[in-house]
Amino acid sequence: MVQRPPSRAKPHIDGAATPKKARERRCVATGETLSEALLVRFAVGPDDVLTPDVAAKLPGRGVWVTANRESIELARRKGGFARSLKGPVKAPEGLADTVEVMLARRCLDHLGLMRRAGALAIGQSQVEGAIRGRPSLGLVEASDGAADGREKLIRLHVGVWDRPPPLVGCFSSEELGMALGRDRVIHACLLQERMALGWAAEIGRLAGFRAIVPSSWPDSWRAIGTGPSEADVASSGSADVSGGTALED
Repeated sequence: MVQRPPSRAKPHIDGAATPKKARERRCVATGETLSEALLVRFAVGPDDVLTPDVAAKLPGRGVWVTANRESIELARRKGGFARSLKGPVKAPEGLADTVEVMLARRCLDHLGLMRRAGALAIGQSQVEGAIRGRPSLGLVEASDGAADGREKLIRLHVGVWDRPPPLVGCFSSEELGMALGRDRVIHACLLQERMALGWAAEIGRLAGFRAIVPSSWPDSWRAIGTGPSEADVASSGSADVSGGTALED
């Protein structure tokens, strides 16, 4: 049986509103009842092929699985999708890989929304200014960026605020650039609290599929979580979080 991973630490959000209770669903792999924002929905597409529905918007009956690779593979191998849907479905190999790609795209799209809302500092000088003004709601560093620039920003944050910032380093400078309308982006910093919670919820799901901070970066950086607590996901806006009843779909 897949064990639920330990709760990821939440980013430090000053003055965040008291969250509502999130709507809950039952994971077909583990049997646990969790907030929607900690799971991934699957729907049945054409020809009975199971389709990841990471935005939870597709019509028809669906099933929910804890947002990590192990749970999805368990549900696929052990027939959990078909049992829950009460009918034959085709759960293709590589389903977890497809979910990872879709969640990564969702995270990058969220960054684009923040840029258009003026809720993102981009580039070394803007990020330095943001850090001096208040504790970071989230520092985004390109995985292929130079180590000295990255370390300078983290040392600055520790020096000013006596703690490292919540950190994400799982996207390349080219991926970040495409999301933010530039050729390449190395450094970015989240500025708006509610949007930062939405980003944290999506990154928290992606963390079940890839390392959010590269293994080559210092261990102390990886100890700083980026995902939300269950209390925080309700206020993130990353999913429909009204109500509090455990549901199958």
